Amino acid sequence: MTIHLTRIVPDPRSSDARRDARSAVDTHRRLMSLFPQHTGLDPRAHFGVLYRTDDTPTGPHLLLQSTHQPDLTQLPPTYGTALTRPLDPLLDALRPGLTIRFRCVASPVRKPGATTRALYNLPAVVALNGAAADEWWLRQADKAGLKVLSLHSTPLDAARGTRSSHNDGHKQRINHQRARFDGTAAIIDPNQLHTAITTGIGRGKAYGCGLLTIAPTRTTHP
Repeated sequence: MTIHLTRIVPDPRSSDARRDARSAVDTHRRLMSLFPQHTGLDPRAHFGVLYRTDDTPTGPHLLLQSTHQPDLTQLPPTYGTALTRPLDPLLDALRPGLTIRFRCVASPVRKPGATTRALYNLPAVVALNGAAADEWWLRQADKAGLKVLSLHSTPLDAARGTRSSHNDGHKQRINHQRARFDGTAAIIDPNQLHTAITTGIGRGKAYGCGLLTIAPTRTTHP
């Protein structure tokens, strides 16, 4: 199974690109339009679609990962530029002891038990920040077969948007708190890391959270 990584550089003059940038739901819809339609209840999971927005000196870039090659002709002609490349050479080179750089924009949360929620009047899902978010990431990295050597976390704006229910058309607000985790790590288990890369980490995978990218420490970040 080939994993594809696509970088989309939106043109700031494109009204479509500007509209998508304001809503995680609209970005999700735009990216899913690049894949075959009518593929079941969860096309995002079916095509292994994960994405995030990276801020760069030239403006925001969309990084899209998928197990099916996206049809970039479905982007509006003035949307921007896009290029897809396979990740297989990178994934095939994973081995224990290799030192890598990593980046992941994720939604760090915890889910208190029913007793704790009732005692402290907590919601079902509690967003984490600061040291608690770092600890969350260290646990996720361990599950992903990584030993973190250095870590820098940055709080980001939440992924927000409004979507309609498929059943009754009811409007649902999307709000996933996000943080970006950057650092270096040593690979302990390549199979666990491969799984984490292909399936994503944490909540909000449809809305710009969970994509883990890596690069050997001797190269620039993907």
